[in-house]
Amino acid sequence: MFTLKPESPTPLVSQIVDGFRRLVAEQALKPGAKLPSIRAFAASHGVSVFTVVEAYDRLVAQGWLVSRANAGFFVKRRPGDAPAAVGPPQPDLRFDARWYLTQIFESRSLALKAGCGWMPHDWLFEEGVRRSLRQLATDGAELGGYGLPHGHMALRMLIAESLAEHQIAATADNVLLTQGSSQALDLAARRLVKPGDVVLVDDPGYPNLMFMLRFLGARLVGVPRTPGGYDLAALESLLVEHRPRAFFTQPRLQSPTNSVAPLAQLFRLLQLAEAHDVALVENDIYADLDPESRPSLASLDQLKRVIYVGSFSKTISPNIRVGYLVARADRLDELTQLKMVSGLTSSDLTERLAFGALTEGRWRKHLKSLRDRLAAAHAKVSQRLVDLGFELFNEPKAGMYLWARHPDLTDSAELSQQAVASSIMLGPGELFLVEPRPTGWMRFNVAFSDDERLYGFLAQQIALQAQSAAA
Repeated sequence: MFTLKPESPTPLVSQIVDGFRRLVAEQALKPGAKLPSIRAFAASHGVSVFTVVEAYDRLVAQGWLVSRANAGFFVKRRPGDAPAAVGPPQPDLRFDARWYLTQIFESRSLALKAGCGWMPHDWLFEEGVRRSLRQLATDGAELGGYGLPHGHMALRMLIAESLAEHQIAATADNVLLTQGSSQALDLAARRLVKPGDVVLVDDPGYPNLMFMLRFLGARLVGVPRTPGGYDLAALESLLVEHRPRAFFTQPRLQSPTNSVAPLAQLFRLLQLAEAHDVALVENDIYADLDPESRPSLASLDQLKRVIYVGSFSKTISPNIRVGYLVARADRLDELTQLKMVSGLTSSDLTERLAFGALTEGRWRKHLKSLRDRLAAAHAKVSQRLVDLGFELFNEPKAGMYLWARHPDLTDSAELSQQAVASSIMLGPGELFLVEPRPTGWMRFNVAFSDDERLYGFLAQQIALQAQSAAA
């Protein structure tokens, strides 16, 4: 078929895209021809399944392939397709979202992390963690054996009590502790999704979730986010057209847009889910950052159709990797079995550490301080971006992010690659799109964006674009 060159500076994803485009252009692959399955291609070429998934998705987005449920990928029949009209494919040097996602976690040495997804260490509950560590050492933490399948009972009970404050009727028996929210989402996905299923996700949305679902063989369809929450007309149309199995969504302080879906939209979403028999997975990991008491899908539905996901990574520490999943009893039993099969129990030690921090006595004061700091950061960063000519998607004044774009900076992926040379990590919008494409939108983490170096770099890039346009 064609040979990949791992030593080449061209990313493997781009090599696969180029290779198939060349075969189609030369008619070595005819319209309607079936491509090797994702796993077969990955095995025969010695690359990861993730690499092939992203390459095939790019080819679908670019109009070269079509995906058919339970059948695979086929060369798309296009009007007027002819080899002479296509010409030789050009090297695809586009932004590699999967590579960039890895770099986010490997590039902690960058001086300024304006696009990252975590809090500065001095904004986290370091004092509470240290006190909890000392208490564990005094009590004599048990290092032998494993934790409980459902997780540390005292923490599960505490989570259930906290959920009751938010009008979610749950007991410890409805709570499953996980290794962060990512494992919780993975368990929900593996419980609900089969290869070939259509799954709805927020667009733009959470890139790690998209990779996870594609790895399971799901066909992703994006539900547009608006400054006011969901595009309900688009959602209803997508439900009718695609008959999805599930919708993974983040109604509150959504990443990357930070938009919030109001009560009326949540009611309508539940009505639509019931009418079309769609499971809902509510990712509410930013709930503790919200100064307002808002209803959730889980509080309105009481776990009949909703699986609820939470985490302490944004408020205590991402390093302790403690998240949780809340579901009705029959679903929770199945999810617990999946957890045990994939990784046995979660860490009883870190769960006890989280419990100690949450009950240390200063937790609520810490949350208020964190929310106040985020509100102040929003005010400063919003104003700085507006002063530079940026358009803000919305102004939530809470949560971690701002979603913004500048009319002269049309490719945030290219801008992000240039920023690395100035030791700046940006959050390019292409990373968050269901169908990656060049976009000027980018995500700013307000906790890391109150820095003159960031605005100096952006101002310089805007000036360069103006000079180029005037030349």
